[in-house]
Amino acid sequence: MYKVRKYLLSHQVAPKWMVFLFDTFIGALSVIIANLLRFNFDFKVVLAGTLFTHLILVIITNSLFFFVFKTYQGIIRFSGFAEAIRTTTALFASFLMLCTINIGMIAFGQTHVLIPTSILIITLLSGSFMMVAYRLIVKTWYRASLSLGQQTNVLIYGGEINGSQLKTTIEQASNQQYKVVGFVDDDPSYVGKTIDNIKIYSLDQLQNVIEEWGEVGMILFAKPEMEADVKNQVVDFCLANDIQVRNIPPIDQWIRGQLNITQLKEIRIEELLGRPQIKLQNQQVTDLISRKRILISGAAGSIGSELARQVASIKPSVLVLCDQNETGLYELEYELRNHFPDCSIALFIGDVREESSMESLFKRFHPQIVFHAAAYKHVPMMEYHPSEAIRNNVMGTKILADLSIEYEVERFLLVSTDKAINPTNVMGASKRIAEIYCQSLGNRDKKVVHLASNAVSENGLPVHKTHTKFITTRFGNVLGSNGSVIPRFKEQIAAGGPLTVTHPDIIRFFMTIPEACSLLLEAVTMGNGGEVLLFDMGEPVRIQDLARKMIKLAGYVPGKDIEIKFTGLRPGEKLYEELLNKKEEVVPTHHKKILIARVAEYDFYAINKAIDALLQEAFQNNDENVVRQMKRMVPEYISNNSIYQSFDEMNKTQVTASN
Repeated sequence: MYKVRKYLLSHQVAPKWMVFLFDTFIGALSVIIANLLRFNFDFKVVLAGTLFTHLILVIITNSLFFFVFKTYQGIIRFSGFAEAIRTTTALFASFLMLCTINIGMIAFGQTHVLIPTSILIITLLSGSFMMVAYRLIVKTWYRASLSLGQQTNVLIYGGEINGSQLKTTIEQASNQQYKVVGFVDDDPSYVGKTIDNIKIYSLDQLQNVIEEWGEVGMILFAKPEMEADVKNQVVDFCLANDIQVRNIPPIDQWIRGQLNITQLKEIRIEELLGRPQIKLQNQQVTDLISRKRILISGAAGSIGSELARQVASIKPSVLVLCDQNETGLYELEYELRNHFPDCSIALFIGDVREESSMESLFKRFHPQIVFHAAAYKHVPMMEYHPSEAIRNNVMGTKILADLSIEYEVERFLLVSTDKAINPTNVMGASKRIAEIYCQSLGNRDKKVVHLASNAVSENGLPVHKTHTKFITTRFGNVLGSNGSVIPRFKEQIAAGGPLTVTHPDIIRFFMTIPEACSLLLEAVTMGNGGEVLLFDMGEPVRIQDLARKMIKLAGYVPGKDIEIKFTGLRPGEKLYEELLNKKEEVVPTHHKKILIARVAEYDFYAINKAIDALLQEAFQNNDENVVRQMKRMVPEYISNNSIYQSFDEMNKTQVTASN
C-alpha cells in the first residue's frame, strides 16, 4: 500500500500496457462474477461448465474493442466523464458483438449459444461498474494524497455557466494546491444557488465567507468584463484582508483548451483606475473612416499606434503611418498586417519638422483626414529644451496644418493635452500655441469665399474648394503610455523600490489608451471645425494612493517591504491638472461624456506673425527669448517650479510699475 501511494505521489503515468492488462483482468473477473451469479454461487457447476470458454471469448472481444476505443490511453488519476463513456462504450460494443454471434448461431440452427444472454448482461453491467469505479478510486486517492500538503482556499468571482468546469479545471491544474470553497457574483439571481455543490455568495457576504472557512488565500476573477468600481471594491477588500487577487483568462485563451496555472495573471492597476470604458465609436465613425485616405503622424507612439489599430479595423481606403522612429514603425506595420490583412497600409519615415519631407508625403498620398499625434510630451525634458519643444510641437503642427489647407484635407485633428490649460510649463504652452494656430487657421479658411480652385483672396492667399475642418482634443494622462508613471512604478517595484512620487498631494486624471483613441475617432466625426473637445476624465487619482495600491497588488507592504520616496515637484510640474481655463466655458454635445470648450479666438495673421518670430528664436536656440515670446502669446502661461519663474516676476514688477 505504501508503494502504491508513493507511486501516485511521484506523479508518474502508468504505462499503457499496464492499464490494458488491468482492464482485461477486470473483464475476465466480470465473467467469473456473472457465472457465479447465474448459477447461485455453485462453484462445482461453474467449474464443470463452460467458464473457460466464456473467459477466452470475452477477453478476445474486450481486447479488440479496448484497442479500437483506446481505453488504455487516458491518465487514470485524471479520469472524468468522457473517460467513463469511452470505457463503457468499449464494453457495450463487445457485448453487442457476442450477442450478434449468438443470434447468428441460432439463425443457422444451433441449439446452443457461445455465452448465454443472461451472463453477457451481467458481464456488461459488472465490468462497466468495476472499470469506472477503479478509475474513480485512483482519482480520489490521488487527490487525497495531494491534499495532505498545504492547500489554499480560493473563491471564484463569476464563472456562472462555466463555473463547474472552471472549479474542476483550477483544482486539477494546480494539482489540488487550490481548493474552490465558493463563488462570488454581483448578479442577485445567482446568489444563494450552488455550482457543483459549491455555494454562490454576494459581494456583501465576503466577510462571512472568510469567517466560515477560516482563511481564504486568493480570489480569482473569471469575468472578463467587470465594472471598474466593482473590481476596485473587491480588490480593496482583498488587499485589506491579505488575500491575493488574480485574473483567469477567457476559456478561448487557454493553452490547447487546458488552463495552465501560470496563466493566472496579477490584476493590473490599469483595470482599477478608470471608470467603465466608454465605447464611442458609432456607425458615423465607420462611414467616415472606411472610405477615406487616413494619415497618422507619430504613428509609432502610444496614442498613434493604438489609433492606427482602431482605424485599421474600420478598413480605410489607405492608412498612412508616419513617424521618424524606424523600428517602432516596422513593428507596428508587422502587427497591423497580421491582424488586419485586408487593410491597405503605407509607411512613411519622416520628421514633421521637415517641410520638404512632409510635402512629399502629402503629394504622394493626398490624405483626406489627418490625425496629428506627433509631439514631444515630457514636461521636465521640454522645460530644459524650449527651442526643441517649439520646433517640434509648434512648427511641426504648423507645417502639417498648412499642407492640409494646400492639399485640401477634409479634417485635421490635433491631439493636445490638458497641460495646455493654464500652462505652467514649456510643453503645455507649446501645445496651447499649436491649438491657437490650428483654430485661427481654420477660422481664416472659413471666411474665404470658395469660388474656384484658382481664386485669390484679398490677402493674396490661394483659395481652395475644400474647407479643412480643424478639430482639437484635450485629455489627461493615458495609462501605460511611454514614460508614464505606471510603467515606471512597475520597474521600481521589480527592483525592490523605492517608488518615487514627486509630492504627497499630487493628483492626475487618467484614461486608457483605447479610450483616448475612441475619443479621437468620435471627435473627428462630430467636429465642424474650430472646436476644442474635452472628455469626461472621471475622478482624479492621488499618485501616492496609486503607488500604495500597486505595491499591495505586487504582494508587498508599503513602507515595510517597499518604501515610497517623495522627491519634490519636477520643473514645470503642478499638483493638479485643470480641465478648463478660467475664461473658458463648456457646451454639451450629443454624447454626455464629450464637451466643447469655448476658447478665445485669435486673429490668424497676428498669430502667424508671432509664431514666425517665435520660430526665429527657436532656430537660434535662444531658449530664454523663446520662453518670453511664449508668455507674450499665451498670457495665462505662468511657470511653476521652473527657472523661468523669474520672467513672470519681472512681468508682475513691470505691470505694477506701469500702474
